[in-house]
Amino acid sequence: MSHYIVDSWLSFASDMSEMKPDVKVRLLVASWPDDAPRGAVSAFCKQHKVSRAWFYKIRAASTANGQWAALELGSTKPKSHPMATAPGMIELALTIRIELEGRGLDCGPLSVHAILRRKGLTPPSRATLARLFTRAGVVVAEPRKKPRSAFRRFVYPAPNCCWQIDATDWTLATGRVVVIFQLVDDHSRLALASLVASGETSEAAIRVVNLAIERHGVPQKFLSDNGSALNTHRRGYKNQLIRHLEAMGVRMISGKRAKPTTQGKNERFHQTLHKYLNARDPAATMAELQAHVDSFDEYYNTEREHQALPRLTPREAWDATPIATPPTLPSPVTTLESQST
Repeated sequence: MSHYIVDSWLSFASDMSEMKPDVKVRLLVASWPDDAPRGAVSAFCKQHKVSRAWFYKIRAASTANGQWAALELGSTKPKSHPMATAPGMIELALTIRIELEGRGLDCGPLSVHAILRRKGLTPPSRATLARLFTRAGVVVAEPRKKPRSAFRRFVYPAPNCCWQIDATDWTLATGRVVVIFQLVDDHSRLALASLVASGETSEAAIRVVNLAIERHGVPQKFLSDNGSALNTHRRGYKNQLIRHLEAMGVRMISGKRAKPTTQGKNERFHQTLHKYLNARDPAATMAELQAHVDSFDEYYNTEREHQALPRLTPREAWDATPIATPPTLPSPVTTLESQST
């Protein structure tokens, strides 16, 4: 029985705290008779869902300043804000955001939060930073996106389990269109190697793959789209890149046609690179563009915390997990059979 009484009282107290009494209730309290019977105050408070503390506060104001003064709604603003973000922290966060944006880098709340934390500071939460940026007018409002919880995310369990490759077009200052190959590790998001080439060819793809293998070893799987330079098994034949990787025991896989979301990590990687390059003077030569891309890879791998990783840079995520076992080399018989097909 006692538990029922306690639960009832807690429910009643909660209701009272949520209610905002109107002027009529205030007037009844302000004009409350001094000779009211015992228990009348409790009954009144319960009927109108107000607390006894509030009742006597209004009564005291009525006695001190008159009934009409007690009817005025006072400010509910707290006298102090102990959890408010310090002005110095707000200024620092805005400065970092402006600096990141000027350098063509991700400048959202998570990026600013990561930089502040790595400086040894205790930054506000991501949501607080987002509100501060909105209040300062430094962000462009966007339509509400689908929540992250609505997406089903897949990631391989260790570095070198699977690599992803794709190429994106870029225009030099001279007007010449070139391509940039980007190779990324699925598990850690590490930028394994990037290469500026005159066109999207298997020869260029093999060059960037060999560069990545020299640095990081041989992967178990290799994911790409169905472009003629990357993976042609859906077209019924094997191109140079497929033969090159299969000779090392690598399993080639590709996304479905017209389904670029399978290579979504690469597509997002392109977007980050483009933003970085657009913030710099246009490169006039392929060598100059390669230098920009190499600089981006270094920043991306070692300084920028990846939002898909638990407060880690890609390099830290790569080092945190043992590398997957290299694939087994195919037998000579298998190799000869694959070359004859």
